[in-house]
Amino acid sequence: MRRLLLCLALLPSVALAADLEYTLVIRDHRFEPAEIRVPAGKKIKLLVDNQDATAEEFESHELNREKVVPGKAKLPVFIGPLTPGRYPFFGDFHPQTATGVIVAE
Repeated sequence: MRRLLLCLALLPSVALAADLEYTLVIRDHRFEPAEIRVPAGKKIKLLVDNQDATAEEFESHELNREKVVPGKAKLPVFIGPLTPGRYPFFGDFHPQTATGVIVAE
């Protein structure tokens, strides 16, 4: 009974954590959406879904993140908590087209 109560007590936090997951798609060497708005002061999980056949890199100097996502693969990138502001990111393999920004507000 004690374990059941503990599990029930944790359910609201699990539901809240699910709300802080965002998907970023790589298609035709572009990030979609190019702008993602997230709440400031919260940790988020960014699921990078590379739908292209070739690898791309999610890179951001401002976020201190760099992760190669193989073609046809999905990888998580954990970010935050962020202070309010704009955090640009780019694809290192196609920096002319693969660009975007995370806006923490």
